[in-house]
Amino acid sequence: MFDKASFEIIGRVGKIKIFDKVVRVSIASNASYKENGEWVDRTNWNEVAIFDGSTRTFVEKNVTAGDYVRIVGTLRQNSFERNGETVYTVELAAESFSRQPKKTTAEE
Repeated sequence: MFDKASFEIIGRVGKIKIFDKVVRVSIASNASYKENGEWVDRTNWNEVAIFDGSTRTFVEKNVTAGDYVRIVGTLRQNSFERNGETVYTVELAAESFSRQPKKTTAEE
């Protein structure tokens, strides 16, 4: 049996940050909830790390801010030292990154 912590994000691309061994892409996804009887939209921002070379190249050449995308990946816990203290982080590491068909006006 294989255990894994995974995620799926479908949303719009924000910023794309390119580094030597990783590309980081911020993704905005929307959620709606009721507050005082009224529907309220909330935007969630997540940053996804892309380590795979061919996926990094695809994103660098074909993806721009505003594109509608789907990312599937795993959660990875990391730690590092800052000012003598251990800082723990959770990283969203992409395994699959694809552009989605543009939404039509009726869907938005």
